[in-house]
Parts: sequence; C-alpha cells; structure tokens
Amino acid sequence: MWHKLQLYPRAFWILLACFLVNRVAASLIWPFMTLFIREQTGAALASVTALLSIQAVASVAGTTFISGVMDRYGRRLPMLVGLLAFCGVLLLMSQAFTLWQWALLIALYGVLQPIVYVGTNAMVADLVAPADRTGAYAIVRVVSNLAIALGPALGGAFIVQSNLFAYGGAALLNLALLLPMTWFIRETLPKAKRRPAGEERGAGGYAALLKDRPFISFILAFTLLEIGAALTFNLLAVYVREQYAMLEDAYGRLVAINALMVVLFQYPVTRQARHHPPFTIIAVGCLFYTAGLVGFGLAQSWAGFALAMVILTTGELLVMPTATALVAGMAQPDLRARYMGIFSLTYTVGTGLGPLIGGLVADALAPAAIWYFGGTAALLAAVLFVLLQRHATVPHPVPPD
Repeated sequence: MWHKLQLYPRAFWILLACFLVNRVAASLIWPFMTLFIREQTGAALASVTALLSIQAVASVAGTTFISGVMDRYGRRLPMLVGLLAFCGVLLLMSQAFTLWQWALLIALYGVLQPIVYVGTNAMVADLVAPADRTGAYAIVRVVSNLAIALGPALGGAFIVQSNLFAYGGAALLNLALLLPMTWFIRETLPKAKRRPAGEERGAGGYAALLKDRPFISFILAFTLLEIGAALTFNLLAVYVREQYAMLEDAYGRLVAINALMVVLFQYPVTRQARHHPPFTIIAVGCLFYTAGLVGFGLAQSWAGFALAMVILTTGELLVMPTATALVAGMAQPDLRARYMGIFSLTYTVGTGLGPLIGGLVADALAPAAIWYFGGTAALLAAVLFVLLQRHATVPHPVPPD
C-alpha cells in the first residue's frame, strides 16, 4: 500500500495537512449547529431548521460565485481570504442570541464555510492524474473523517461546559492555518486555463456546465440522497438529547464512529469499489443509507443509534469518493472548480431542505418520522441511480491504482 501512496505528489500531502486542520475546526461547529442556535435563542425547532434553509441559499449563491473566481483567477487566494473572514463570523456567532442575528450570520457562514472544501477538491484534481483520482479522493475522505473523529469526540466534552470552546477553538485553528497556507501552498490552476476578463463562457462560465445532461442528472439524484443524509448531522444531536436525554458527548461518540470507520476502511473499500460501475456502487450505497436512517427511527438506546450509524457509514464509504472522482472525470479542466462547487452544493441543498422538511414532519406526525422521511429520500435516490446507470453516458471507472 505504501508504494501506492507514493504516487501522489508532495504538494498533495501538504494540502491535505492544511485540510485536516480546517476540518477539525469545522467539526467543532457544524455537528452542533442546530443545538447551538436552539440554546442561544430558545427558538422552536421549525424556526431553527428554517435558518438552515437560509444557510443553504447563501451557500448556493456564494459557492457559485467563488467557484467561478477559482476557475478564473486561481484557488489559493480565495481560500486564504475565506479563512480570515470565516474566523470573524465564528466569533460573532458566539454572541448571537436572537433569530435575526443568526439569520444574518448563518448566511455569511453558508457563503464562507465551503470555500476551503471546494478549493481543496479542485486542487486535488489539478495535482493528481485522472487514473489516480479515485484513490486520492478516498484519502481526502480519510483525512476529513479523521478530523471529524477528533473534533466532536474531543469538543463534545468541552461544549457540555460552554459553547465558547467550540467557537473560539474553530476560529483559532483557522487563523493558525493562514501562515502555512501562505508559505507552503502554491497555486495549482495552470496559467493557460486562467481567463482574462471578458473571456468567460456564457452565464459566468456555467452555460456549458448546465448543458452537461449526465452531470445535471447526477446532481439531481445525489441531492435527493443528501436530503436524507443531512438529517443525520443536523437533527440527530437534537433528537437524541430531547427524546432520549443524551448529552452532546454521547452524540459526539456517534459522529466519531462514522469518522473512525472512514479512517479505517475508506481506502480499501474504494479500491474494491473501483472494479464496478460507479452508478451501481452509488446505488448500493444509497440502500445502506436507507437502512441506517430507518434504524435511527427504530433505535431506543445509544447502542441502537451506534448500529444505525455503522450501517449508514457503510453507505458513505461506497458513495462519497466514487461520486467525487466521477464528477472530476466529468469536468472540463477549465470548469473544474465550478463542477466541484455545484457538487458540493448537493449537501448544502440537502441541509436546507432535509432538516426543514424533517422538522415539519416531526411536528405533524412524530419525532421518529424524521428518519423514515430520510430513508424514503435515500431509497428514491437509489432508484434514480439505477436508472442513470442504464441510460446516462458517463466516464468509465478508471483501473485500480
């Protein structure tokens, strides 16, 4: 395995080290976001989930613009500016106690939070040869989930005492990244791909992307999956606390299960998955998501939630690197950040719609109905991916490393 890892350039590993720190910082905030808002404002769950919709809309607009900037001028500078601005937003969030304050700040959060993620995915595609990208994105997933294992598991214990640990810790970690990213990360966008002003394709470069029917079909199906998946990391913390009196550290351990499974199993699972058609792998992964989400609705104890998390994470192991490499293969080189940006918005839109609908379903029927709604969305996504495998023309999976 070691000689396989040596295929990736030194710049790839430096980028991953910075990405690890950024993800640790992010994981101190996003798993507990709904809980923070609810505690700081005392608002009803429906109002809290409505704020997530504001975040989603802002993220769509921000990512669309920033992805275009990255394709035109480069990835590095937007990432540095985004980090600095994001730190300010986090500190302001710690002092936000009304819904109108959160409405403004969560919109800024939605614009700024995805910048490093989108830039990293675009840089990986720039740095790594097409035949090695699926493995590279599997490693990115391992690094991301190692961070998520560290963040909530360690942060949850502190958050029980004070939310300020999360806000301050996330801001300090992102500030600490500015120096190494300034000195050690170099621009990866080839100069030949940078477009002077006035030479963009129509609609800010998105016209060609919107005509890519296989890609748009894929995005629509994947968004449906993310509507179900987003419930886990946006409503589960509130659900286990309010329905089963589990504190934040118990939820942090559930997130750690997810993260550690990815750290231990993502790379070998991805190497085996590459032998099969990508849409087939993604459809099977959707079925695991379905079973895991339904499992949350049936669970009565922490052990039950842990088992459901294991099942759901198995689906994640199958889906995520395969989907990311598929998007990188679909992308035209000079539109790569935009393709990655639109792909990242599937989770954003899922976060905006899933928790909002889930909260309404919970209020109208029962709290556990959240998870049956999510399972239905994931099941429908599986059906759509089967249809896409039959009818869409997509890049063939690359041979194993």
